[in-house]
Amino acid sequence: MTAEPLRLAGALALSLGWLGLSYRMWRIHRNRTTMDVKGADWLVVHASQTGSAEVLAKRSAELLATGGLAARAICISALDRDRLASATRVLFIASTYGEGDAPDTAAPFAGRLMAAGLDLSHLHYAVLALGDRNYANFCGFGRALDAWLAQQGATRLFDRIDVDRGDAKALAEWQHHVGRLAGTDDAPDWDAPAYGNWRIVARTLENPGSAGAPLYRVALEPVGGALPAWEAGDLAQVSPPADPGHPREYSIASLPMEGRLELLVRLQRREDGSVGAASGWLCGQAAEADLVRLRLRAHERFRLGANMGRPLIAIGNGSGLAGLRGLLKARIAAGRMDNWLLFGERNQIHDFLLRDELQAWREDGELAYLDLAFSRDQAERRYVQDVLRDRADRLREWVERGAAIYVCGSLQGMAGGVHEALQGILGAQALDGLTNEGRYRRDVY
Repeated sequence: MTAEPLRLAGALALSLGWLGLSYRMWRIHRNRTTMDVKGADWLVVHASQTGSAEVLAKRSAELLATGGLAARAICISALDRDRLASATRVLFIASTYGEGDAPDTAAPFAGRLMAAGLDLSHLHYAVLALGDRNYANFCGFGRALDAWLAQQGATRLFDRIDVDRGDAKALAEWQHHVGRLAGTDDAPDWDAPAYGNWRIVARTLENPGSAGAPLYRVALEPVGGALPAWEAGDLAQVSPPADPGHPREYSIASLPMEGRLELLVRLQRREDGSVGAASGWLCGQAAEADLVRLRLRAHERFRLGANMGRPLIAIGNGSGLAGLRGLLKARIAAGRMDNWLLFGERNQIHDFLLRDELQAWREDGELAYLDLAFSRDQAERRYVQDVLRDRADRLREWVERGAAIYVCGSLQGMAGGVHEALQGILGAQALDGLTNEGRYRRDVY
């Protein structure tokens, strides 16, 4: 055989070898992908309202993976009857919304599967319940989920762990148990980012003369460092000197391009007349020279994401305007003018927050619609949900065009009233569909 045929034969053999190796690698990848889609050794299911449970679920899945286990973190909205019936080992990380309710992502699961009787005797599980002891029904949904799983015959891997406002000791206990399940001590660092030092550079009372509690616009800048990055919808955690172990979260009202971080803070007062630890600090006690301990937290479920390309219906009241302002600023900066804001407060003369800016946006066409509800400006109380019902035809039209709905503000009254109004206008099934598509999102407190 001459040199040329030898070279051709060698090249052919090398090519066939490469094709064979590529085929084997493709089979391995396909099998892994199939396993990811159809199931895994472990499911880590998160029921999240502000994103904390989702972050912990991803970290838990990563920890299981360090022990060689196939683990997948999924939202509880994707956990249907068939997947639950086929799963054998599931870790649940469940937030509680309001006074013991399921978070938005878990509402269909709680309303349908948990109302049904299932045989889960094949299932081994554990529950990490996230909550706040300031609420009467502490960790209510996590507790209800744990009890329901046990009633269906599932077996606990270890006792439920309840977490009060991100308590580090409880989270460390969960991490220890998950590490033991993985058979590894090589646990990733779950410590939250360190607090940075910030200073208040401006503080303005936004509602002088209001019948409600004072609300301040507070602007902060980092001390001795560059302004960190965040996205519209994200949160700021403030650690007040009077209660450093329990940070308070606030929606961020500004964007990094504005050069400072802004919050809208309502001054809270306890029954004895004393002010809230964080709101009192931010609204008055912190002097210009004082350091404010603050860190940022991504709020994935309230970011715009793919909804940047959709029309936006923003609904809120009071200090909830902070989160909505950030979203609207980001869209306006991106050239999106199909924005509709519905905002409610007490009296127009005292409580029309950010009046000049909102009216300028409306006049410039950056807000397609600005609908306002001032509840005490007439004999019969009128709230933002009432305005929403009046605009039912427009709401249906915008939703049919693909609009996303974002709600930010108080849980008591506004959020529940808006939810009922949306259900009445669109239908409960349609609203569930918007939730599953990520087109109905809430940041309520």
